[in-house]
Amino acid sequence: MEEEPLVEEETHAPALTVGERLQAARRAKGIELSQIAAETRIPQRHLVAIENSDYAQLPSRTYAIGFTRTYARVLELEERELLDQLRAELGDDRSRLNTAPARFEPGDPARVPSRKLAWFGALAAVLLLVGGFAFYRTYFAPGLGPAPLQEERAPVIAEVDRTPSTDGTPAIDPDVEVVFTSEMNDTWVKFYDASGERLYEAQMAQGESYTIPADAEGPQVWTGRPYALAITIDGRPVPKLSEEDEIVRDVPVTAEALLARSEPSATPGSDASTGDLTVN
Repeated sequence: MEEEPLVEEETHAPALTVGERLQAARRAKGIELSQIAAETRIPQRHLVAIENSDYAQLPSRTYAIGFTRTYARVLELEERELLDQLRAELGDDRSRLNTAPARFEPGDPARVPSRKLAWFGALAAVLLLVGGFAFYRTYFAPGLGPAPLQEERAPVIAEVDRTPSTDGTPAIDPDVEVVFTSEMNDTWVKFYDASGERLYEAQMAQGESYTIPADAEGPQVWTGRPYALAITIDGRPVPKLSEEDEIVRDVPVTAEALLARSEPSATPGSDASTGDLTVN
């Protein structure tokens, strides 16, 4: 009876894990693990854990997959096939996973803000601060705005019809129009009569005008931008209340009072008829 020849059983080497394949590819290219960490911004301890298939050292399954994908790209390996194998490994051995809640890791390239995004955030913060400061200056402190960059011009005194009064002194036509026009945006101004009753109050836009009512008793003005208000009497310009960056308050704005301010001998605050110049 002939003996059958013995058939040698084929032995197959165990398949390499994902971590072992990454390690082998890295060594074949002569790359140190520290280089991979520097290029991918993944902590080196996490790369060691991946190569050792010790996924419990990683924050979560998501990190294991994300880090492995980035590692494979640096080594120019086929990502999809490696990730399929990794998912199979993670599914077969749940003990490899870290079940603790995920936390932010500086080395995770998917979660680290880009430099462009960081600059954008800083710029947005600066713009927010500037906008808030400008709003405060305009709304809560209207007199703190900068003086306008305008060329100084010599005041022009309006030629207003002065009807002689009964005592022989010139008088102003009571029907003459006094108009204030804002030359800047957001010019806060308040007009009120002698009793303190408000006639008009607003943040005037550039080009916006207000005409003093002819029947107003002792109209006065309060503003933080006297230099921004152009004044005309019966269509003719007169000097502004002030060319300085200051707050003026309780200044009479009748045609007679404004013309009195324009006289060479009249100076702000020198006579009760010209009103008080209050600087805060």
